Amino acid sequence: MTTAAMAPPATASSEATSGQARDRVFWGVLMLAPYLLVFAVMVVYPVAYGLWLGLNWQSYKALFADPIFIRTLVNTVVFLFIAVNLKFIIALFLSGFFVQQRAWVRFMLVLFILPWAVPSIPTILSFRVMLNPENGMINQQLFHWFGIVEGPGWLTDPTLAFASSIMVHIWKSLPFWTLILVTGRLAIAQDLYEAASVDGANKWQQFRFITWPSLATLYVTSTLLSMIWTLGDFNSVYLLTGGGPGDLNHVLATLGIRYMRNNNLDLGIASIICAMPLILPMVWFMVKRLSKGSE
Repeated sequence: MTTAAMAPPATASSEATSGQARDRVFWGVLMLAPYLLVFAVMVVYPVAYGLWLGLNWQSYKALFADPIFIRTLVNTVVFLFIAVNLKFIIALFLSGFFVQQRAWVRFMLVLFILPWAVPSIPTILSFRVMLNPENGMINQQLFHWFGIVEGPGWLTDPTLAFASSIMVHIWKSLPFWTLILVTGRLAIAQDLYEAASVDGANKWQQFRFITWPSLATLYVTSTLLSMIWTLGDFNSVYLLTGGGPGDLNHVLATLGIRYMRNNNLDLGIASIICAMPLILPMVWFMVKRLSKGSE
């Protein structure tokens, strides 16, 4: 009798608990709904609409028939290869300098970080003024120092304009990646270097057998991330040269704007989608490396 009398309260308690759980789920969904709505309107809809515009095969046919697009693909690959590799080679060696624990080196590091910390638009536009072939500061200095009357066409010659864009990109992003590698160097135990010095290892041997093995994973991961960011770098090319001269120095990040300014929205979307085969393998490889490192 006692067991039978105790059963109904247990059932009622279970029903009350399930009812409270349903209420929590209901209010949780209700509170989350505004955020989901904003995400759908601001993210899902623009991306879906862009992909829908990019599904027009006639757009890709016209895109690949445009010689500027073919040159842009080559420019993008060359830009990535030169800018990223040169940037990290310089950052690797500069990190060895800035890792020194001296007051004047720390002061130099603060000055070195400034180009990355200041906004992109005024700094890149200042380079555009300095590189102006007619009255820019650089050509004026070449005239005063070396008597060169007609200086190089930094922004009018296609090769020099493209090299200038790479240089500005490296100048702008180099401090950040140098700081990342400095952090990686500081994580290496100093006892390893002291033991190597006692064994008679020189600086190159210490770098080869201690520094590089410790930084290799960080270096490769940072390089992949930098490639993704560099692929989407719009400011360095567009603000400095506008993709010129003659639309010969566009990269995929700026070509879409050219098409959109010419009222070719479908070609602009298609050119941006063409960057996906470059981005997705790098993202997949980077995520795979990070997942292995966390195991």
